[in-house]
Amino acid sequence: MSSPDPQVRAAHSAEVRQRRNRSTRSAGRGPVVAVTGAASGVGDLLTRRLAASDEIKQVVAIDERRGEVSEAQWHILDVRDPAIAEKLRGVDVVVHLAVDLDLESDAAARTAYNVRGAQTVLTAAAAAGVHRVVLCTSAMVYGALPDNDIPLSEDAELRATAEATGVGDMLEIERLGRRAPRAHPGLQVTVVRPAVLVGGTDTALTRYFESPRLLVVAGSRPTWQFCHVEDLVSALEYAALEKVEGEFAVGCDGWLEQEEVEELSGIRRMELPSAVALGAAARLHRIGLTPSPAGDLAYTMHPWVVSVGRLHDAGWRPRWTNEEVLAALLEEVEGRHTVAGRRLGRKDATAAGAAGATVALLGTAALVRQMRKRRGM
Repeated sequence: MSSPDPQVRAAHSAEVRQRRNRSTRSAGRGPVVAVTGAASGVGDLLTRRLAASDEIKQVVAIDERRGEVSEAQWHILDVRDPAIAEKLRGVDVVVHLAVDLDLESDAAARTAYNVRGAQTVLTAAAAAGVHRVVLCTSAMVYGALPDNDIPLSEDAELRATAEATGVGDMLEIERLGRRAPRAHPGLQVTVVRPAVLVGGTDTALTRYFESPRLLVVAGSRPTWQFCHVEDLVSALEYAALEKVEGEFAVGCDGWLEQEEVEELSGIRRMELPSAVALGAAARLHRIGLTPSPAGDLAYTMHPWVVSVGRLHDAGWRPRWTNEEVLAALLEEVEGRHTVAGRRLGRKDATAAGAAGATVALLGTAALVRQMRKRRGM
């Protein structure tokens, strides 16, 4: 209801004009940012964050289905479609998040989608005059190795192999990202590498905590560094706003030793010899009983903690600690039952028993018997 007092009305009108002017200025400044994979997961969270930011002029959302962020301009198409170049006209920065990391996906189809998608987006961005593409891979590309520094420098050599789920795809995406500026002068590429991602995610590493026993390979030295999706999204926003460039890692400060994880989680360990654990994991994956290849085990055996120095230098700080993310993960997976990366129903898990709810359940016992027979034990 309007006030009858002319002075009050004048003050109110001035306030309205100021709000409109602020809104107009906000709409006219900042980059136009496109997000692929914008309808779900990290893409959805980032699209929401960017759409609410006064530092962003406009958000272009690209996915195979329409998401729920009405403030974004939506384009419905597959990122492998060369027609995406037309949708990127006028865009300043592309954040590419249309990547399939589903454990249940066919490995060959998953790789074809991920690599072709990244290749198409990079080429289309260059053709459309986009000046920066942000790629999100994983700190897993550094590799999990017994002689890794703790923490690894962000400039450390990428020593991962393609033996773990999705890591080969990430390495190829990064290779494409390094080549793109040489093939397309004027195009810049930023690479974001999160640690163990938690928050609505389903990976071999989050499933590790769904078992009644934590598998520990004898003689290994596990370390754990987590990254909550909220922190990843804020880091991606930094990249979209070009507050940080190049290749950088994102995650909680510091890390947790395996003993700390066991104490905080209350989940006891089950320790197995390296040959038994790796042999069983390889055999179970080969015959199709588990989605995770043996290479995933390395990331629960050896350190791959990373420095987040470049983000810190840019003024970014994580909102979550490793302890807090672990607690959130345990709450998220409560009631799920996983054996060797394979989900079980409650009835099956109960029948399996606590001691069997590890890699050993589906094959290790048999392998141990075979080894003993060979040794005449």
